[in-house]
Amino acid sequence: MTTTAPEIVEMPQIADQWTRIKTRLQAEVGEVEYRTWLRQMTLAGMEGDEITVNLPTRFLRDWVSSRYGDRLRTLWQSESPDIRRVEIGVGKAVAPVSTPANTAAVPVARVESVRPAAIAPSAVAVVPPPQAASAAPAPAPAPAPVGGNGWNDERTEPRSDLAAPLDPRFTFEGFVVGKPNEFAYACARRVAERPSSPGFNPLFLYGGVGLGKTHLMHAIAWELTDRTTAPVSVAYMSAEKFMYRFIAAIRSQSTMEFKENLRSVDVLMIDDLQFLIGKDNTQEEFFHTFNYLVEQGKQIVVSADKSPSDLNGLEHRLRTRLGCGMVADLHSTTYELRISILEAKAARAGVDVPVKVLEFLAHKITSNVRELEGALNRLVAHANLFGRPVTLETTHEVLHDILKAHDRRVTIEEIQKKVAEHYSIRLTDMSSARRARAVARPRQVAMYLAKQLTSRSLPEIGRKFGNRDHTTVMHAVSRVTELMDRDGTFAEDVELLRRLLES
Repeated sequence: MTTTAPEIVEMPQIADQWTRIKTRLQAEVGEVEYRTWLRQMTLAGMEGDEITVNLPTRFLRDWVSSRYGDRLRTLWQSESPDIRRVEIGVGKAVAPVSTPANTAAVPVARVESVRPAAIAPSAVAVVPPPQAASAAPAPAPAPAPVGGNGWNDERTEPRSDLAAPLDPRFTFEGFVVGKPNEFAYACARRVAERPSSPGFNPLFLYGGVGLGKTHLMHAIAWELTDRTTAPVSVAYMSAEKFMYRFIAAIRSQSTMEFKENLRSVDVLMIDDLQFLIGKDNTQEEFFHTFNYLVEQGKQIVVSADKSPSDLNGLEHRLRTRLGCGMVADLHSTTYELRISILEAKAARAGVDVPVKVLEFLAHKITSNVRELEGALNRLVAHANLFGRPVTLETTHEVLHDILKAHDRRVTIEEIQKKVAEHYSIRLTDMSSARRARAVARPRQVAMYLAKQLTSRSLPEIGRKFGNRDHTTVMHAVSRVTELMDRDGTFAEDVELLRRLLES
């Protein structure tokens, strides 16, 4: 007996509704954001009270789901009140369908979210592509002979001591995303999903201490090594360890082995590249390794505390190559992001921390997420050890040393001096009547930073700049903010000055 599939009925009205929804979204988010994140959405189908929308990659699916999922559902319900759910999946577009009367439902194919498997603390950063499921387990490699260099001769099974271990806490799921880091996060997710994508190789992450560079690098490595399809081998290490390995290879006369092992990986990740400044021979080796891997279509991910152009001391040819891919900055945290980080950490620790305490910490510890987390860990440990609830009083008691260190305030005089040095003008120009652009622009930047980094009022700031009126300071803050929004290079310049003053 031959069975036939239920008839699929096209619903032009659903397609029309989808067109209107996309038009409204484009108007709401703007042309640039729509083209970047939402243009590739396609209507996959309809089943009962559920609409399915597809995107071509997991990265885009996760991004759109987290930021626009609720808005999509609201827009669909405004078009069709019967819609109760919008499923965002990964896949190609298919014709919109509905279930005809008296026929069996035709399920819409969808891709469920794939979460990383639990990560063992002993996992390491170099993971070779796994063998096929049907293959017999490979025997454990013989231990390296005493006095050997510790490298495995088999390229398909690189030794764990090739690189540093990964931190099981540092995954994409554990990374709190906010405006200061969302671009870097998006770039990292893109590389984790599609290594060696055009325009993203190399990926260069930079920012101040404790802003999440290492977290994102570990997250990329976990995502790549945890894949069930198209697995890749990843080598993650600090620049210091790279240098140590290179020196050890020279001493043991095994530099060829060093080169071959390092260049056999699919993804090379180097953290804190600034530590190679002044190490000319190590820089040269990294430069040749970099070139070889990129030419072979392998992915490079690098982090540093400054952008490639600001890493004075690195060879010019290396700086230009590092800047030819995707460069992403992790900015200083905002108050809202610090609150989100603290809430996430407190929930994960299972300790009830009052909102007033979280707000106090977010206001008090502003320069370093690592220090912010450390302060919360101390409070949690104190609460667990002594069985006392977390209060503002115990917070002052437990964190007195940290809070005392953060009582230091940046002064307007410090800001004027640092800005004058940065722009190579005289300190007296900060309070002079000169209006030449070469002087006026740095003066405006100094006023902007004084407003951001001090608690002084606008009239007080104006008096420090040659008894200028408070409206002059307001204009300077507005002008610098406008220029930062329009000019990425200028924004990086101001952000660098902020970091220098806060450090």
